[in-house]
Amino acid sequence: MLAFAGCNSDLESINYDEINPSIFPSSEADVEALVVSAYYPIRGSWWNGIHTTSERGIPFVLDASTEILQGNFGVQYEATLHSYNPASVGVTRFYDEFYNKISSMTLNIDRIEKCAVNDIIKKRAIAEIKCARGLLAYELFDMYGPIVVAPLATLQNPLIEEPLARLTNAEMVSFIETDLLAAAQDLKSPSETNYGRFSQGMARMMLIRLYLHEKRWADVEAQANAIIAMNHYALEADYVGLWDIEAPVDSKEVIWAIPCDYAGTSENQWQMMSLPGNYPGTSGWSTIQSSWSFYDSFEPNDIRRKGLITEYLGTDGVLYNRANPSTYMQMGPLPLKINPDADRNTSLTTVDIIMYRYADVLLSKAEAIANKTGTPTQAAIDLINIVRARAGLNPVLLSNYSNINTFNTMMLLERSHEYWCENGQYRSDLIRHGKYTEHCNALNGVASQSAPYKAVFPFSLARITEGKGKFIQNPGYN
Repeated sequence: MLAFAGCNSDLESINYDEINPSIFPSSEADVEALVVSAYYPIRGSWWNGIHTTSERGIPFVLDASTEILQGNFGVQYEATLHSYNPASVGVTRFYDEFYNKISSMTLNIDRIEKCAVNDIIKKRAIAEIKCARGLLAYELFDMYGPIVVAPLATLQNPLIEEPLARLTNAEMVSFIETDLLAAAQDLKSPSETNYGRFSQGMARMMLIRLYLHEKRWADVEAQANAIIAMNHYALEADYVGLWDIEAPVDSKEVIWAIPCDYAGTSENQWQMMSLPGNYPGTSGWSTIQSSWSFYDSFEPNDIRRKGLITEYLGTDGVLYNRANPSTYMQMGPLPLKINPDADRNTSLTTVDIIMYRYADVLLSKAEAIANKTGTPTQAAIDLINIVRARAGLNPVLLSNYSNINTFNTMMLLERSHEYWCENGQYRSDLIRHGKYTEHCNALNGVASQSAPYKAVFPFSLARITEGKGKFIQNPGYN
């Protein structure tokens, strides 16, 4: 079994070739090793981390399916045009390579439950693994719809071949919700949790994402209120500074971040992905751009737009910009939300991957209280204006957004501006409000291959074949 390795001192690497359940786990250190291993698949790593900032990570691919990012080759091109299909390994691989990590976590929870370790330690350990399992299950559910979740009895009898069907939507939601509710109850409070580890706040943040997905507005509001009532989180004054070289270890805004380092134990490759080969300082591979339509959607004085680079003097002495884009900016500006880390001597950066922030709690609550009744309120507008004020913007007025449709359009725009190039959640936001295909068509015109069924990604043909008639492909991909 591989164990997670991070630059956080609590997440140091411990490797095991095999687990003998009769003797492992048998100590607090053994239990901690199983907990730490749950972070391994959800770290940033090009090879086997689902949150890598490269084309092999879901934040990259999901944002590339919206106007936030565009690509003209590879999986980013398929995502941009919504041209993905069951043969598109770049999108099917997330399920193929990570669904079995849920099974590993299930087995480890069972091992911890049966071991002779202090009950308090066991309870906290199981809560942390359940949060990881709930997070990973939600992300795969968000991408593909309901997935296969193997029951413990099946996992304990691996020699018995038993093809499994995907869960129903209700079963999938219940599985994720049960994990996250348990985690929210038993995890440590944010003030007691070490940076990079899961807290009660993170479990509740993931419940917000799940409830938004299901449009359970009252539940979104309840979880947001629970996080606010912790009296721990707050917006940082400096939005741009959140992605500085120095890790925001003491930030009250960060709900969960993935620590990264130059050694690659957990990787952030964003400069390499976004910067051209002729960019001054340490350059990159120019795999992705933003879109000019996304850039133009910002108000001119919005500080959140600063990370969209519209002009640079190349090492070849040429000034590249919108008027002279060459192949480097023909689709849009260079998306560099994080510190350029120009002095690095590696393709990686030490800037941490921030996945969830308190701003999301405020905007999610605003969306929930407006959509719960179908009528925007001043309370919802006030929450949005808290976030806008930090961005240096004037407040929006309820009188201009008193209709739920105009409110939601404004809310979607605000969410895209606040969270671009973070966890890829804007795709789900668009789908929730029926705008996913519409935005792809507006961005790509006649080249768009979007359709309503593209709101979920396809499964690979290998999984369909393996399922022997029980595993059913998503509609539209047959």
